Parts: sequence; C-alpha cells; structure tokens
Amino acid sequence: MRLTLSRFSSRRRLALVGVGVVALAGLVAIPALSANAAVACNVTYKITSQWGGQFQGDITIQNPGDAWTSWSLSYNYANGQRIGQNWSSRLVAAGPTPVTIANEAWNGNVATGGSVSFGFIASWSGTNSSPTAFTVNGVACNGGPQPTTAATTAPTSRATTGPTSRATTPPTSRATTPPTSRVTTPVTTGPVGPKANNPYAGGTGYVNPEWRAKVQAEAGGSRIANTPTAVWLDRIAAIEGTSGSQSNGPMGLEDHLDAAVAQGAAYIQIVIYNLPGRDCAALASNGELGPNDLPRYQAEYIDPIAAIQGLPKFRNLRIINIIEIDSLPNLITNVSGAAGTPECAAMQQNGGYVQGVGYAVNKLGALPNVYNYIDAAHHGWIGWDSNFGPTAQILKAAATANGSTVAKVHGFIVNTANYSALVEPYFTINSTVNGQSVRQSAWVDWNFYVDELSFAQAFRTRLVSEGFDANIGMLIDTSRNGWGGSARPSGASTSTDMNTFVNGSRIDRRIHAGNWCNQSGAGLGERPRAAPASGIDAYVWVKPPGESDGSSSLIPNSDGKGFDRMCDPTYTGNARNGNQMSGALGNAPISGAWFSAQIQQLMQNAFPAL
Repeated sequence: MRLTLSRFSSRRRLALVGVGVVALAGLVAIPALSANAAVACNVTYKITSQWGGQFQGDITIQNPGDAWTSWSLSYNYANGQRIGQNWSSRLVAAGPTPVTIANEAWNGNVATGGSVSFGFIASWSGTNSSPTAFTVNGVACNGGPQPTTAATTAPTSRATTGPTSRATTPPTSRATTPPTSRVTTPVTTGPVGPKANNPYAGGTGYVNPEWRAKVQAEAGGSRIANTPTAVWLDRIAAIEGTSGSQSNGPMGLEDHLDAAVAQGAAYIQIVIYNLPGRDCAALASNGELGPNDLPRYQAEYIDPIAAIQGLPKFRNLRIINIIEIDSLPNLITNVSGAAGTPECAAMQQNGGYVQGVGYAVNKLGALPNVYNYIDAAHHGWIGWDSNFGPTAQILKAAATANGSTVAKVHGFIVNTANYSALVEPYFTINSTVNGQSVRQSAWVDWNFYVDELSFAQAFRTRLVSEGFDANIGMLIDTSRNGWGGSARPSGASTSTDMNTFVNGSRIDRRIHAGNWCNQSGAGLGERPRAAPASGIDAYVWVKPPGESDGSSSLIPNSDGKGFDRMCDPTYTGNARNGNQMSGALGNAPISGAWFSAQIQQLMQNAFPAL
C-alpha cells in the first residue's frame, strides 16, 4: 500500500541466505590468490539439508577485488544434480553442466570486500558431491589477477531491464555487508519429511505479539488476545520491518518467524499481498506497485520473502502463505460491464495477476515446509454459475503460470477479510416460500449459495475437477462473520412473503452481501481450529480483528492508502452492491490501522459468544 519505499535497516540482510549455517554435507571454499586483484572472488558452497531426492544449498560469493555492478556465477555438477528453485538470484542455466546463476536487479552491486549470498533447491540421486571449480563473470575464482574487462559484461536477460531508479536503489549493504548474528547463528536441522496433509493439525498457531498488545489494551481484549492471526506483508518495506534495538517500529518477516519459533508454535500464517496493480476494484486497498511492476514484485518482494522463509532455522516451522487476497476473481467480475474498472481490465490484459500469483506459488511452494493457499473470494462474489466455473479456471491458470504447478498449491481460502456467514442456520439454498425458491429473493439474488461452508465445500469439488490435487483443503476466514448480538435471529421467520422471510431469517445482517468495509453489527466468528468440517483444513482469523478495512472519509497519509466510498457510511452504493447503502462504521481510520470501536463491536457481537 505504501507508494514510497522505506529504507531497509542494516540489522538484517535479506540477500544473505544461510551464511555461516552449519552445513549438513559439503562445504567448498575457493580463495583468490590476490586480495588486490582487479577481479577476484571467493566462493563458499554449502549443502544445508537433504531429503527425498532433493537438497537445499547456500552459496556466498565474496569480492576481494574491484567493485562489481553485476555478477554471474558458473560451475558444473559432476553427478547430474539439477537446480529446480532459487532465490535472491536469477537462474540462467539449471545444470548439471553448466550451472549459471546471475544477480537480480537489486543485488548486482558488490563492493570491494563485500559479499552476496543466495539459496537454491536442487535434485540429486546416488551421489551429491559438491562442485570444486567456480567462475564469476568469466574469471576463475582460484585464479590470479585478471583485467577488469572480464567483469564488465552485465547479464542481458529480464533482471537487468526492470524497474526505474526509484525501485532499484535499495541500500547496497543488503548484499555487501556480512550478516548479523541473527542470520549466522549455527543451526543444524534435518529433513522435514513429506508435507503435512493439514498444516493446521497437531499444534498451536503463532500469536502475533503486536496484535496481541493492541487487543490486550482494549477492555475485555484478554479473552481473545492469544488467538492465532495472520501477519500481512502488504508492501516491500514490511518484509524487513523496522523493529530492533534502535527502533520500536513494526516487526519484519524474520522477526515474526523467530518469535514463532520462540513461542513453540507449530505454524505461522503469512499473507502475501503486494501484486502489481493490486486490488484493481477497491481504492482502500490499492498497493505500492504499478500495473507493470511485475519484475519488481518478483525480485524485490517474492524473492526476499522466499529467502527468509527458506532459512534452515525455520525448517521445523510450518509456514502457511495466504496468496494475494481478492486478486484473481477481479479478472472475472470487474473487467467489463457496470462493475468493470479500467484498472482491472489492464491487469487482465497484461497478465500481471496471473503471472504474479504463479511466480509466488512457484517460488514459495518449492520450500519443503511452506504451504500455499490461494485466495478464492467468497460466496457472495462468485457463487453464481457465471462466476463459479470461470474463477476456478483462472485459479488453475495462475497456479500453472510462470513455471508453477498445481502440486505447489496446498489449498484455497474463502471469505478472507470478509463478513459472509459461515452457516445460515434457519434457511438453505433449497428452502422455499409459497413454492418459490429463496434464490428469487433480493438478498440471495439467484446465487447458488447462502453461506461460506457450503460454498467452500462445493468450490473445492470444482477445483479438483479443474485438475487440482484431490487432497486440497479449504480455509474459511471466520474473524468477523459471527453475527451475534441482539440483532441475531433466534429462528426462521414465519412470514409467507419471500423477502420478508429471508431478511427475518438470515444471521448475516449486512444491507447487501457485496458490502465489505467495516460492517456495522458484525461480530467475531468461530475461533480458529483445525479440520472442523469435511474438506476444510481450518477456520482461521486471517484478517486480524480490530484492523480497519479503510477510512470512512479521506485521510491524507504517507502510506499510499486511498479512500473508497464503500467505507463511507453515507455512501449510497454502486453497481457492485446493488446501489445499496455501504453499511460501514463511521470514524474509521485508514486500512490496517487500529480501530478500537470495531474491535469492541466484534467482541460484543461474537458468536459463539465470548
């Protein structure tokens, strides 16, 4: 959401993956003969873990010679090994002979005496010996002084022609300064084995201490303060954060993962949310990246996240990624017609959403302890036949884009940051009034679903028919869909009028099922738990209760967060909500900011009650 990038702190170096980690097998260091050589290099190659025909490695290149503006490393495997996944670098040739790995746009500059590190996952069989000879920019790393012309040819592929100078100038210390002890603390980990069928089962989830502190400051907040919620990475700067000995700012990704390990949590939930041209149909949740910034999304956002999530010290932590909220369904419903926007049409045309999700799934899904769940909207958005099948198809297209496969998708999530009721207990889609189906009511509006559980189970079946694994699981965000309190009906209406019956029977008290911003009358829903129903991996609180959906009036801010009229309680609506009132709470802050009135309402109207 932030349009101007915050500088990265020097406390952690995202590009320095695994430096100093105790290797499980193989370590090769090839020194240069002269520290004063114009072009020279030292390479450290480490195998940090092996499992089931795959292994993870880390490579550090040190530069004792003249500064580089780009680099390209080459070596050969003697036993047929082949790289299938890499991060903080660009794979040019996967091997076995040769392997060529080049810099990304943000880590090509390596100063004299500096270093750059990156990681990879490769296949192996039988023997997994380490390579013994390396070249950087065509110069042998165990050679003597070489002319500077040997290192001046920059890679010519995608990574060198990406973002503008504003986007390509993260501090060079990220790639050139030796890492701090947080990255280099020796860690010995073994194989993690096959992925769990349900990553939520058999352990407790991570409780975000930043969210917990805010909740505990609220009257009655201690009742929910130890509930697992997700960590949202909604901009590049959020990866690094600003917390530490010199700052009380927000925690970064590695901070949260370290805290999860310290808590003894079995899993942590991370929201991946920064697509180019993000959320093309809602101003409150626009992002920092422009519609053509896919290269930045890949190199500056996904790659650093993969580098941190792939650190060996987190190998025994189940990392659950929630992939790109509300993105792909926009390409089905909001491209043309009354609900269409030029922004969504542009993202459909340039393929940024599909390619971006594919890249994220591919990069993150290669890590052995990472589980990807792609967002799949909610029943009030894609429950109609005209949206249901096409959304499943575009999810399949994204899951197989940019080198990805359906095997890297563990499941899908519905109702993220939304308010749709988990179950409507007093009527179903098959209910009738005077012989007429409730589908004809203004509320249901010919939808085939009236609640999230039935929708999630049906959509799972459709996704499997599109080619996803038969064991995929669904998640349902229940953080704000309880709809308890005094307005909750205690039974089915006795009215014989269709609309009166539905409106008197439904527990979802929104004015319209398309309303999404800070809804008045909402309450906390089911508490997070694993395997609550057939095909459902978990009920989750991905949207942290108490964090605003958007400001109810224009609030100038430096985070690039816009004002969407759907967050204005006086707004009379648009084509997406049938031109109904927005139903939003007043006096709301910008999206993501703490909204005390909202959390108090959610606790008051919780169902089950607190």
